[in-house]
Amino acid sequence: MEISRYKPGIVQLQVLIWAAVLLLIFFSLLPMDGLPKSVIYTVVNTTSYAIIIYGNILILYPVFYQKGRFIWYGALVVIFLLVMGILRGYVLITLYQHYALMKTAQLSLPTLLGYVPGGILIYVLSLIFRISIAYFALKQRAEEIMLQKSQAELNLLKSQVQPHFLFNTLNNIYYKVYKVDPISAGLIERLSDIMRYFVDESPKDVVPVNTEVAFIENYIELEKIRIRHGATINFGKAYNPELRIPPMLLMTFVENVFKHGIDKSLMQNEVNISLVQKEGYLIFKTINRIIISTATGPSKGFGIANLTQRLTMLYGSNFELAIDTTGGLYTALLKIPLQ
Repeated sequence: MEISRYKPGIVQLQVLIWAAVLLLIFFSLLPMDGLPKSVIYTVVNTTSYAIIIYGNILILYPVFYQKGRFIWYGALVVIFLLVMGILRGYVLITLYQHYALMKTAQLSLPTLLGYVPGGILIYVLSLIFRISIAYFALKQRAEEIMLQKSQAELNLLKSQVQPHFLFNTLNNIYYKVYKVDPISAGLIERLSDIMRYFVDESPKDVVPVNTEVAFIENYIELEKIRIRHGATINFGKAYNPELRIPPMLLMTFVENVFKHGIDKSLMQNEVNISLVQKEGYLIFKTINRIIISTATGPSKGFGIANLTQRLTMLYGSNFELAIDTTGGLYTALLKIPLQ
């Protein structure tokens, strides 16, 4: 098990922490104990602390505790701390005596055991350190999984709202029709633009807002030819043309207008659409008459539910999606933050 795999740069961070510990111990002892004794005490104790910490989190904990061998783990921890405490005391006393830095007690088991309790606190700190590493590793993995899941769901949802246009020879048809019927040729050109949008733009994370608006306008013109008596579509726009938004966010409402908000038996249908930039948000609104046959709730269909899921993945709770059916009008409003 390698600590470095949990978080980029964690090895460098540990080096800085240990350097700080060395300097802190050394300079806190230097005024009272002098240079030689401070160096010996700092090096021996810091080395001992490092062995206890890494011996536990790299060997004892993963090899025994994580595999359910709790009795072995407990016994080995006790032995490990005893050995490290005795060894630390032996090295310190021996070095002090060798350099005649101070009068020390003779080497004896009781004296050496007095160095064991200091290692217990370091062991507890190693457990906290190990738990922290596991927590951040788990959190990092969870974030990666959620990101992958959200991206997969987002791609799926985007693909579900894309109609399937499979006319590979539209350009040839356009040139042939243009000679006979320029109006129909213009509609074929709009259909070609829609297909190009699906192929080139919709897979992207964001697109220019003007590109999205052009797509909607092409769609509107194609839908209007299916309305027997025509329709008046008022599309008001007030935004920075350099804005970029996720593709296919606005299309659901426009589709609902033509599916549920047009009465083909009327001589005239009127629809009001607006796209306005205001106070850091982009606000899209559609207003159309409620057709009796669909007044029970056109917003309950797949499109709105699909859009809501996608907006949640993109913006969390920082968006507004509202439907109002008062006054005989169906008003849909979408408010998203500008990025």
